[in-house]
This record gives sequence, structure tokens and C-alpha cells, in this order.
Amino acid sequence: MKSVTAQDLVKTYGTKKDVVTALNNVSFEVEQGELFGIIGPDGAGKTSLFRILTTLLLADSGRATVDNLDVVKDLKAIRKRVGYMPGRFSLYQDLTVAENLEFFATIFETSIQENYDLIKDIYQQIEPFKDRRAGKLSGGMKQKLALSCALIHRPGVLFLDEPTTGVDAVSRKEFWDMLKTLKRQGITILVSTPYMDEASLCDRVALIQTGNILSIDSPAGIVDNFKPTLLAVRANQMYPLLLDLQRYEGARDAYAFGEYHHLVLKSGFNEAGVRSYLDRSAHEGVEIKPSRPVIEDCFIALMKQPTGAAADNHQPSA
Repeated sequence: MKSVTAQDLVKTYGTKKDVVTALNNVSFEVEQGELFGIIGPDGAGKTSLFRILTTLLLADSGRATVDNLDVVKDLKAIRKRVGYMPGRFSLYQDLTVAENLEFFATIFETSIQENYDLIKDIYQQIEPFKDRRAGKLSGGMKQKLALSCALIHRPGVLFLDEPTTGVDAVSRKEFWDMLKTLKRQGITILVSTPYMDEASLCDRVALIQTGNILSIDSPAGIVDNFKPTLLAVRANQMYPLLLDLQRYEGARDAYAFGEYHHLVLKSGFNEAGVRSYLDRSAHEGVEIKPSRPVIEDCFIALMKQPTGAAADNHQPSA
């Protein structure tokens, strides 16, 4: 059963002379109970997409449904069935933790006690600070309070727009652990993030850039579709190394990647050829090793493909 569907969604901003396309014929489907990631950098269209799916924004064209309800025709019913955690902390800063949660329970005509079992594991982590004003909470505590408020009415579908942006690594891990627990309770979760490493924590992901879906698949499936040979290369002088790798005739692409540079070859493994080329360029301390691609490598490769080629990787259904 499909919890969310999007079909050819288009959204633009600006005037005819200066149009910015936020979403360009975006289509995908999310299964009930799935943890689905929308992965892409800032400006990719993630927030516009979530606002359309949560009935806060109208698309220029296209159609979308949530729980088999149309986001335009059935907006009131959808708002009762979804939970939405926007990218910016949007709770009332002057209200306490307990007051914020009570307010959202009242808005949805429920009570904290009625659905406490759903938020218990999350809320208990901030309950000792229930009398503290929300504006005085740390980033991780704000995140947990916002999630508790989004869940207080027991939604069937949960939308989380960049929920881990601006929080520390420990809070990020804790948050994803909470999402796994919620998924086991049957809630469909759509989460957007600019962090490529979080893609591996989703059941399936859609890679999005400048409003275009580049690929939809499981994280493992996206990595398996990366066919070129990938080498990790480093030397004593990294910036001159990068420039020379980009000039290498056998290179399809080369870019900085952590402590190494990643070199994508046009043809098969050729460590000797690369080493010989770098020796002629007088690089010292050269280290070359095969590297298994990760989601970020796949995203970079898809982003640099022609539009039509990237579209071939778009698989809107599960």
C-alpha cells in the first residue's frame, strides 16, 4: 500500500524574467511503514516538496496524495493524519517544554496521556526539563521536543525536514535510533537531509539536486549501480595532486574526499598507470588504493550526468 505518492510535481518561484525551479516534474512513491529519505544539498527542493506534501504549499502542477488523500482537495483531513517537523525550530520559545506539548495535544483534540506510549521513550529524555522554556533548550533537546509535538496525535505519516541539521553527532545518532523505533510501530517516515552518510539509514532514498530526482533506490542499490573503477589517492601535497588528477587523461572525474582524493577512471583498474603519471609529475608520498563507492560518490556521478541519463536512474515505484 502506498502511503505517499507524488506525480510530476512542479514548483517555481519568482517572475517570468527570473524564475527559479524548485521542483521539476518530481515523482516517487513511498510504501506504508517505510523509512524514506530525500537526500540532497541546500537548495535542492526538499523543503518545497515537504511543504506541498503537508498541504502548506500549492504545486504549480502535478498531483500528490498522502494516505490516499489528495493534498489539495483533502487538506484538512491530511493535516490531522500527518506529523510535520520543519527544518527550523518552530515551537513557542516562551512556552515551557510541558506547555508546548500540551498546546499541540489540544490543537489535535487529544491529550498527552492518550498517546503517551508513542512518545514515552523520546519525551522521558527531556521530561526532567519540562518546566524550562523551549528557547533555553540545547539543539538536541529542541529536536526531541519538536519530534514529541509532531507525534502527539499519533500520525500515520511523519515528515521530518532536515531534523539533524545543526545538532551534534551524538544527538544525530540518538535521533536516528528514535526513528527506527517509530518505524517498528508502523509509522511511515519521510526524512530529508543534506548528510549523505544518513542515506544508509533509510530503507530507500531519492537523490535530489536543483529540483530534479537523480535516482530512487535502496542505498545498497544506488551504490551497486556505480560501475566505474574508483581509486583513493593521496600525497604530501594534496592540492597540486588534485589538479594533476583532474588533468589525468584516464580520469573521468577527480575530487577531494576526506583525507584522500577520489579518482574515477574511464576504464578498468590501472594503478600502475596512475602511479607512473604522478611520478612524472614529481609527487612525493603517493598512496593509491582501490576504494568502494559510497552514496556521495554516486551523487556526484549522477549530478554530472546529462539530464536524460540521470532520469534513466529514476525509479518512481518500489
